[in-house]
Amino acid sequence: MLKEFKEFAMKGNVIDLAIGVIIGAAFGKIVESLVADIIMPIVGMFGTVDFSNMYAVLKGTVAAGAGLADAKKAGVVLAYGNFITIAINFLIIAFALFLVVKGINRMKRTQETAEAAPAAPAPTRDQELLTEIRDLLKK
Repeated sequence: MLKEFKEFAMKGNVIDLAIGVIIGAAFGKIVESLVADIIMPIVGMFGTVDFSNMYAVLKGTVAAGAGLADAKKAGVVLAYGNFITIAINFLIIAFALFLVVKGINRMKRTQETAEAAPAAPAPTRDQELLTEIRDLLKK
């Protein structure tokens, strides 16, 4: 049974999937940094700088200007700012993956057209002989 599991785990698809998950996690951190460090400050120029601290108090009293953590301790809050940040992260990741898939599809189409273009057929033995006779007559 251990041998079968080893064979299964070492198949190409499982290893490819593991690599994809690891790269996906790293890509997620890059996108998270892109959103938090570059896009949100630009969006923040038009209003609130930090979406993650945006919330609405549903129950209880919260001091004005209190952070989200303090607001959660003081009452029930609807933390919609974090949702906005995660939604923006999702849109950026979806757009980046769209560009990657679009590029891969373009490369596949280019490769398929290159493979599909038939090469000129090699001349037959008769055609080669006729070409040699023509060249000899020209001389």
